[in-house]
Amino acid sequence: MKTLPKERRYETLSYLPPLTDQQIVKQIQYMLDQGFIPAVEFEEDPKPSDHHWTLWKLPLFSAATPQDVLAEVRECRSEYPNYYIRVIGFDNIKQCQTMSFIVHKPNTGRF
Repeated sequence: MKTLPKERRYETLSYLPPLTDQQIVKQIQYMLDQGFIPAVEFEEDPKPSDHHWTLWKLPLFSAATPQDVLAEVRECRSEYPNYYIRVIGFDNIKQCQTMSFIVHKPNTGRF
């Protein structure tokens, strides 16, 4: 069995091969189905212990479909191609971040 190349790891999904847009859409759909509010964050050189990244825009309170969120990811990716980008989900009942996953790593073109 071959192991992954040695590199810094982040959220759980960072141990998987790069996510396709279809896989990202499925994760975002799950987030929306749970009632979580999605947001896009970016950071140039995050440390695994960094919990707060720079928010791309305000959380996407009005996002009705995963494509709404994916459009923001693409826009952030085009503006900051050399930054790490992740999607996070806020639970407005618990008042906390409940999930997050990286959707873009620099120098790889994708996650």
